[in-house]
Amino acid sequence: MNRPTVGVRSASAAPAGFVADHGALAPRADFPLLAAQPRLHYLDSAATTQKPASVLAAIQRYYETENANPHRGAYALSAVATEAYHAARVRIAKFLGASDAETLIFTRGTTEALNLVASTWGRANVKAGDRIVVTRLEHHANFVPWQELAHAVGAEFVIAELGANGTLDMEAFAAAVTPKTKIVAFGHASNALGTVNPVADIVAIAKRVGALTVCDGAQSAPHMDVGVDSLDVDAYAFSGHKMLGPMGIGGLVMRREILEATQPYQLGGDMIAHVGDQHTTWNVLPHKFEAGTPNVEGPVGLAAACDYLTSLGMERVIAHERTLAALAMEKLAAIPGVSVLGPEIAHRGGVVSFTLKGVHPHDLSQLLDGDGVCVRAGHHCAQPLMRALGVHATTRASFYVYNDGADVVALAESVARAKEKLASD
Repeated sequence: MNRPTVGVRSASAAPAGFVADHGALAPRADFPLLAAQPRLHYLDSAATTQKPASVLAAIQRYYETENANPHRGAYALSAVATEAYHAARVRIAKFLGASDAETLIFTRGTTEALNLVASTWGRANVKAGDRIVVTRLEHHANFVPWQELAHAVGAEFVIAELGANGTLDMEAFAAAVTPKTKIVAFGHASNALGTVNPVADIVAIAKRVGALTVCDGAQSAPHMDVGVDSLDVDAYAFSGHKMLGPMGIGGLVMRREILEATQPYQLGGDMIAHVGDQHTTWNVLPHKFEAGTPNVEGPVGLAAACDYLTSLGMERVIAHERTLAALAMEKLAAIPGVSVLGPEIAHRGGVVSFTLKGVHPHDLSQLLDGDGVCVRAGHHCAQPLMRALGVHATTRASFYVYNDGADVVALAESVARAKEKLASD
């Protein structure tokens, strides 16, 4: 197995216009939590993002002026709630670049969306002797459901390995995708290394054998203009809370013909068309896959988040994050004992994972917290990747629209202080 290099990356690939005092793309004042804590350096947006006031206001306005159970009432307020729910779906689908809003199925997030595909299409179509291919970069949510499906039906579970720089080895991936392959599951961007995968190349290889392509978009929808239709994937999953929206809402965009041919996995409520004494028929899309009273506030808040991101411009969002990530990579690399993991900035988003020699990431993150620097420490729900990297855990800083160069400087200075403190203890 090829083991990805764990080492310090040069900052020579910093984007044009890179400056150490790079300002935030979005005003900190737009985010009530950050505005109330001016000394807080929030660098954990890959886990969840802070919420702008416009999102909070949209949720409050819904509950104060539009709240009712949609689809089920013949009265005016229910109609208003129904329209709010429908309009939010249309706005979110447009933001994602999905032309058919009815193929956007609301779920609690990426994890539920991926499990929906595995539990419905996967159980119905993957048989003993078939092959499921995932990549070494995957979050557990896009790894374990396919692993369990393979075990349940007797299919072969294959992991496509990485090259030497934290990117997917495309030759190894192509070799792993054989005519027996039924599903190819991959992340658009890695939550642990920030690696952005070449979706077009992956899809082209999968299509040669007719495999279902399932893309984990949890770390791409918040950060770039994904254009789901242009990605040409069969299924795309995402989470709202990672893109300025509320928790508990996300979705699955899947090809209409596949959704229409797939049996639902939750039954009851709005997903029913007709219930007979012995047989039941299902509702049309998207309701077929949305059983029970919907989480209307979630899509309403997420639609407001999409509007906010659209106002910033998604090309500017990814450029901003890469500028900050490049600055972080440079400053962290200058600290003796620090190793930055993953590819050059041209192949990653705004995620920087690193280790400090002789210091456990949990200890380091606690010391950073004392300086008001919020980072993630652990395996980042990517234990198979950590094993390949030869580490148990990393410290991860992840940047978003409200971060600036001062946050990066605070991170680097806090790491340097932590190193000195631990060395003197």
